[in-house]
Amino acid sequence: MSFYEEMQRYGAYDFEGFFARIAGAEIEKIIIKNHLTERDYLALLSPAAENYLEEMARKAHRLTVQHFGRVILLYTPLYLSNYCVNNCIYCGFQVNNRIERKKLTPAEVRKEAEIIAATGLKHVLILTGESRKDSPVSYIRDCVEILKQYFTSISIEIYPLEESEYEELISAGVDGLTIYQEVYDEEIYAQVHPAGPKRNYRFRIEAPERACRAGMRTVNVGTLLGLHQWRTEAFFTGLHADYLQNMFPEVEVSISPPRMRPHLGGFQPRVEVSDKNLVQYMLAFRLFMPRGGITISTRERAELRDHLVKLGATKMSAGSCTAVGGRSEYYSTGQFEISDERSVSEMAGMLYSQGYQPVYKDWQFLSDGK
Repeated sequence: MSFYEEMQRYGAYDFEGFFARIAGAEIEKIIIKNHLTERDYLALLSPAAENYLEEMARKAHRLTVQHFGRVILLYTPLYLSNYCVNNCIYCGFQVNNRIERKKLTPAEVRKEAEIIAATGLKHVLILTGESRKDSPVSYIRDCVEILKQYFTSISIEIYPLEESEYEELISAGVDGLTIYQEVYDEEIYAQVHPAGPKRNYRFRIEAPERACRAGMRTVNVGTLLGLHQWRTEAFFTGLHADYLQNMFPEVEVSISPPRMRPHLGGFQPRVEVSDKNLVQYMLAFRLFMPRGGITISTRERAELRDHLVKLGATKMSAGSCTAVGGRSEYYSTGQFEISDERSVSEMAGMLYSQGYQPVYKDWQFLSDGK
């Protein structure tokens, strides 16, 4: 059974009715529990739980320190290509947007790697648009061969692959996967993906399982907040992470709660997700999955990210750039606007000021049996 099949249990579930029945007394009981059920998690995402964020925050902080310590892993994204064949209506890279298309050459990949490595970072997340023609697995593998000379951990955020293709990239040096379902509601998913291979909902939602079976060390899932009701989307993201952790206990599982940012094309969020909503989502997830990672990207503004450090975050991007070749002279249009433009050193200084330690390296890929 895959997570897609697991989700069908909630196909006709009355979420609004459930939320309407939740009262404060029940939230209080859930917060003090040691182990939360799916229903408990959903209750913590309810409107009634908004009145208990302080209590949830205290426990979330305690659980995070218990399982992760006072450290935040820093990483940065590296865009290899923005060629894309999909028509995702919310994305700046979609095929119908008239932007300069760019694909890094090996020399350009090396240049970008040198600039990033000079900041001290050892974790990098490589991204491409969805085009097997312009960014085939062989191209990504060749880029990984270059990047592993500079970084100890390389994650991918690319189009979903077959299990054998994940195995190929893992053999080359990839150890992490980030893949967003974008929206778990299947009807809304079809609406915002009107054309292109990404329209295949099931192939995408089962990609993390294929990656785990292939031997991926870390897997990060999430929904793009703003496309649909955030409470149910947060619920299914949490269930997805919990399912993966239970099925593949050897894999480090985490979530990202990205909110939509301005981009070329001007698509506006269908649902507003406030800072308070985002915080509630993070806190509820931390209480539900104490050992689950939470990644906060530079989509969020600096002031908010500073406050999220003690509310469950375990990983943050720094010195980000969403343009292909944007750190060197090979510049192209970015996928979306960055909100927090601080450098790696500035992020490290912020963490130190809060009593936290920035981590640049927590993993070393060894090849050739060494």
